[in-house]
Amino acid sequence: MGFPAKDFPTGPLWLIGCGNMGGAMLRRWIAAGLDPATVTVITRSGKGAPDGVRSLTALPDEDAPATLMLALKPQQIEAAQALLASMNGAPKLLLSILAGVDHAALAERFEADTIVRAMPNLPVAIGKGVTSLYARDASEEAIAAAEAFARPLGHYEWIADEAHFDAVTALAGCGPGFVFRFADALAKAGAALGLPTDQAARLAIATLEGAAIMAADADVSPAVLADRVASPGGSTREGMNVLDRDEALVALLTATLAASERRNAEMAAAAR
Repeated sequence: MGFPAKDFPTGPLWLIGCGNMGGAMLRRWIAAGLDPATVTVITRSGKGAPDGVRSLTALPDEDAPATLMLALKPQQIEAAQALLASMNGAPKLLLSILAGVDHAALAERFEADTIVRAMPNLPVAIGKGVTSLYARDASEEAIAAAEAFARPLGHYEWIADEAHFDAVTALAGCGPGFVFRFADALAKAGAALGLPTDQAARLAIATLEGAAIMAADADVSPAVLADRVASPGGSTREGMNVLDRDEALVALLTATLAASERRNAEMAAAAR
């Protein structure tokens, strides 16, 4: 079902950078009704933009767009600042998906009526992503504009305390990578029991898909669902006993997220 084009904020949209994540978001927006003729992508190569989108290697000699999105790696923030120094005016909305770069660092380098940090994850490409949003003193108009861009991408939530943004990035932003790793491990475990490798991979992915849909639709927590499928003395319970012993799985994932959170904090410090 398409997202009504009229619900996107009016005015031009410029993307500085168009890598994997920025490109995925832009393609989803266009699929949901955003007019590609209103979009300009500015990259060093001038390549990678979807069909119908203006692609440049330098800033156009035009007034600032209504919406400007920084879709670069955080290490490229200085290059973005230099590029945008000659922009005519300031955008109404600056969207930044630079991991680890906080609001203060953005406000120091870029002018905009409102700055919104956005942390999407890769499933935004299919409209099933998670996008976390943070802004300071944003008007209702700016909040509505940010939500209009987030809504076609999947689930979105505002984060009240920016101090939690690194943790949110570790959980939801990095999370798909950890789920992919779990799917691969589940498949390898099945192959270790004698299943053909390709069959084990198909079964693992289909199992994760079904379980995720059930969890999303359930009116109880995943912990309750797990107990419901683990009959006392049964095979599921026996396997879960391994995962639950000394809270091994919780400890492993806590250490995993903590490592990602630390790296986000390091990138934020480097950008200051």
